[in-house]
Amino acid sequence: MSKKDAPQEKSKKQTHNGKDKEAAVAVENLDAKKTDVRVKREPMNKKDYEAELAKLQIELVKMQEWIKAQGLKVVIIFEGRDAAGKGGAIKTITMCLNPRYTRIAALGTPTEREKTQWYFQRYTPHLPAAGEMVLFDRSWYNRAGVERVMGFCTEDEYQEFLRTCPEFEKMLIRSGIILIKYWFSVSDEEQERRFQARIDDPTKRWKLSPMDLESRSKWVEYSRAKDTMFAYTDTKQSPWNVVTADDKKRARLNVIAHLLTKVPYRDLTPESIKLPPRQDDKGYVRPPITDQTFVPEVY
Repeated sequence: MSKKDAPQEKSKKQTHNGKDKEAAVAVENLDAKKTDVRVKREPMNKKDYEAELAKLQIELVKMQEWIKAQGLKVVIIFEGRDAAGKGGAIKTITMCLNPRYTRIAALGTPTEREKTQWYFQRYTPHLPAAGEMVLFDRSWYNRAGVERVMGFCTEDEYQEFLRTCPEFEKMLIRSGIILIKYWFSVSDEEQERRFQARIDDPTKRWKLSPMDLESRSKWVEYSRAKDTMFAYTDTKQSPWNVVTADDKKRARLNVIAHLLTKVPYRDLTPESIKLPPRQDDKGYVRPPITDQTFVPEVY
């Protein structure tokens, strides 16, 4: 199929034929229309960032209380290039939330048994029950990204994913799950700077895997894989929300502010709490303090 003959607006709706022709056309169309909407701005200073974050975190607590009270089920997917800031955003969102009701799902490499399962099966046990919110630090979209680029899946498995992923997400939404998807977009130059910072910092070196380093040499392949993924899975029911992530502070604030609009909530802050008086000892004698083993006070 030539580019001239290819339909410009039907790549998401075409019938799957087991080939990659539709994906190739979609990539060509996206590449032709692509413009960089990121605007270079001065990095946000720490004081302004912390002031805004403090206000947003209070709202996140209110949102969590509403989710719990109403029995809502929320799934938030974080995807993007390596070192784009997904982990930092997740940590910032969950910092002040109750871990009993807000969980992080960060799955490792599939086991030999999981490789034989229905592809989405290893993710479904991590979906929320009523009153819970789950944040996926990478998700089932691994198949459309790293597995596609690195050759960890077959062509048939990849094409099946593109065909079935929108249907899978429709099922989640019909079941009552609020599904929110974020793609963290980082420039080539900023990713390289962050990789180098990880190499130089022994506390961050663990974040760099051989796979991360290899991804640098496959920048274009990852770009094409991402564009094809968007062509098939950026749907009206489950759209991708792209986060400009070169400035980590702004990215985190923007994600939280956006998230708060996607889960309408009311303020359920309880009335002021009064501490009850402590119980009287009434003659109870505690064991000698020397019977206990204390942590050495090195500092």
